[in-house]
Amino acid sequence: MIIFKTFLKVLNKCKAPIIMYTVFLIFFGGFNMKTSDNSINFVASKPDILIVNQDKEEGITKNLIEYIENNSNIIDVEDNEEARNDALFYRDVNYIIYIPENFNKDFLENKNPKIDIKSTGDYQSSLAEMMLERYLKVAKIYKDVYSSETELIEKINDTLSKEVKITITSKLDTNKLDKAAFFYNFTNYCILAGCIYVICLILSSFKRENINKRTIISSMNYKEYNRKLLISNSLFAIVLWVFYVLLSFVLVGDIMFTSHGIIYIINSFIFTMCAVTIAFLLGTLIANKNAVNGIVNVIALGSSFLCGAFVPVEMLPDTILKVAHILPSYWFIKTNEEIKTLEILDFETLKPIIMNMGMIVIFSILFVIITNILSSRKRKIS
Repeated sequence: MIIFKTFLKVLNKCKAPIIMYTVFLIFFGGFNMKTSDNSINFVASKPDILIVNQDKEEGITKNLIEYIENNSNIIDVEDNEEARNDALFYRDVNYIIYIPENFNKDFLENKNPKIDIKSTGDYQSSLAEMMLERYLKVAKIYKDVYSSETELIEKINDTLSKEVKITITSKLDTNKLDKAAFFYNFTNYCILAGCIYVICLILSSFKRENINKRTIISSMNYKEYNRKLLISNSLFAIVLWVFYVLLSFVLVGDIMFTSHGIIYIINSFIFTMCAVTIAFLLGTLIANKNAVNGIVNVIALGSSFLCGAFVPVEMLPDTILKVAHILPSYWFIKTNEEIKTLEILDFETLKPIIMNMGMIVIFSILFVIITNILSSRKRKIS
């Protein structure tokens, strides 16, 4: 009880950093929620195409030009190569198609006439290229089947006019799940920083010479002493975790009431307990209060950057992610990213999630064992 009362007295002096980390979470989390709410609708756009036709506008040639006109914006420039190059350079056109002389005749006679092109190399020019290739592929397939040019053109137009209907069967609210993943990824920093800062300061207070000597000569062994301190630290961490979970309900929304939200909460709780063991281990090693800020920057900030709390995981190099495997934050964030992709929740889909959480638990046990070993050695030395 004495240990717990002393713990609360020291904890009362550490309110400022907890408030600061919470403000960071609210600010960045709220900013992300606001930007995510701006829905992005896909609007089909047509590329700007310039057609230079050196053939007679009849038959297949005419049909090709009409197909391109119907699916793009046709741009006219002066009839010289310099003007065309300028139009391409200044992005007035995305794609230039050069239809060669006798294209219609050569195509029907299987001479495979070549259509030259120039492009800006952007996504609009890629759309134009796909359009041209689609027409030519369909035309070549039907050319070997239909001998009549009129029938060939009818069949080409009939095929190209068909549209594929796409039905989205997924019921996942990906926008809200992205919000939840971002929020809990960012809590990696807040939970680590908060636990390390507060717990290290508390443990350093217990290491003051007069307090430390009283503890050593007392009848309490180091395991019981560590256990009581660990429980006290865990209670603080749980209160911090509950506050962040409640904050997620406010910032993320009703997705937190779903099964996905519950898994996010469970994952964050397991990581919070791991953060306590990390902070407890660091507090055992460090007695200097002035070093705590540096420790927070190295451990909390470093692991957050390396493991994808601030930068999306897919943007991190493979070498960094391989190194990040040795950090509990990697498995915490990996789980958050996997949760948002789960459409069906059963044992098979949850197996990777359970394994990731198991890795965090293993890290926690390892940190506790190391802490007890170090505490035992330090008492013997003292």
